[in-house]
Amino acid sequence: MRARMVRNYDPSNVMIVSAPWLVRRLFPLLVTVGVIATGMISTTWGPHLLGRSAWALPNDVWGTLIAARRLLHLDLSGLYTQPTGLVSFPGAALILVPVVAIIDAAGVGLTVPGPSNPHPGSWLYAGPYEMAISAVALFAADSIAERLGVSRPKRALLAVAEGVALWSVSVRWGHPEDAVAMALLLYGILALSDSRVRRSAWLIGVAVAIQPLVLLALPVILAVLEPRRLAGFLTRAAVPSALLLGAAAAANWHATIQAVTSQPNWPTIDHTTPWTWLAPHLSNGAVAAGPARVLAILLACGCALVVGRRWRATRQVTEWGPEALRELLWWVALTLAARCVFESVMVAYYLWPTLAVTLAVASSSWSRLIKTAVVASVLTVFAQAPWHDPWIWWSPVMAGLALTLFLARPSLSGVWPATPEWYRHWRSRYGQPG
Repeated sequence: MRARMVRNYDPSNVMIVSAPWLVRRLFPLLVTVGVIATGMISTTWGPHLLGRSAWALPNDVWGTLIAARRLLHLDLSGLYTQPTGLVSFPGAALILVPVVAIIDAAGVGLTVPGPSNPHPGSWLYAGPYEMAISAVALFAADSIAERLGVSRPKRALLAVAEGVALWSVSVRWGHPEDAVAMALLLYGILALSDSRVRRSAWLIGVAVAIQPLVLLALPVILAVLEPRRLAGFLTRAAVPSALLLGAAAAANWHATIQAVTSQPNWPTIDHTTPWTWLAPHLSNGAVAAGPARVLAILLACGCALVVGRRWRATRQVTEWGPEALRELLWWVALTLAARCVFESVMVAYYLWPTLAVTLAVASSSWSRLIKTAVVASVLTVFAQAPWHDPWIWWSPVMAGLALTLFLARPSLSGVWPATPEWYRHWRSRYGQPG
């Protein structure tokens, strides 16, 4: 165990915590700038090089922008009515309200891209903004790596790999709510590792209000809480979603409940899976994704039982060490992967939450990080293929997702190593890294 502690020890990483924020978060900051620059160039100028007249813009973000405009004007009854297409919680629209206010002030308009509007000026505002808020996930992953004692060269590679994976959810598909929610989830887990239970509950609660996908990780997180903390944690975590959903439901009960519970998706547009034919069929060729997700929830609860048992059996100190945090994050990644396994209709960006967490877990080892980064990058690119046959697209994608989890897996030994002295010194002197 002494040799293991020496390998984890990195004096430069301990001292860098006292450096200015810009120095500590330099790598995710540089990658953020790169994502925004390349994202805007590829969506506006890139199509011109391929002989196309229209910009190559993410289709999904426009409906959420329209929902954000309705939210800005307090039109809550229209939040879940066409053409918003919103099926997530209202927080997904709320995070886009600032840029919609700027677009309105500029008088640009929010006309959806199409043959009559091939170069929407609103993208010049919305694009950089949604990519920037999506990049919060890069900073959260870097904070995780810093807490795990990862050296700065590894954190540089981690930032690049996370940026490549983020491209799918942000630039290609336009779902900043997934990235923002995952960032808040990771920060919430960090707060919990510092015994800041209330802060953790509020962060995770806001994450759920933005993208309820993170609910899959909640059973595992609850499994490591002291029983006396559960009621308060759940109450705080439920408040943001209850307030936002309650307001939307009060304004338009039918549209809100139908969108949130049925979760419609279109197999003719996206990727079919072996579960597509078992899903309830809705109007306009859509199927309900909601019922199949019950299986993912059950699997997440099963993971929580395993984690809770291991936590009680192996945790010997009240202070979390790097090994405990790494293992908990891996189980979180596994629960997030359950969504992809049981999804009725798959979209490429659904893979991103699992890839983001597994990359952070794998960052402590060069070999694991490089292998996981390569597989995650290849999987991100491969998932963009338009094939609809589940055995041609879904099967290889699930195999790749399983491989990333396998490569990033921590040591699941019976006993965690004692908290290293360097880590105790770091925590007592600098506290939680931001």
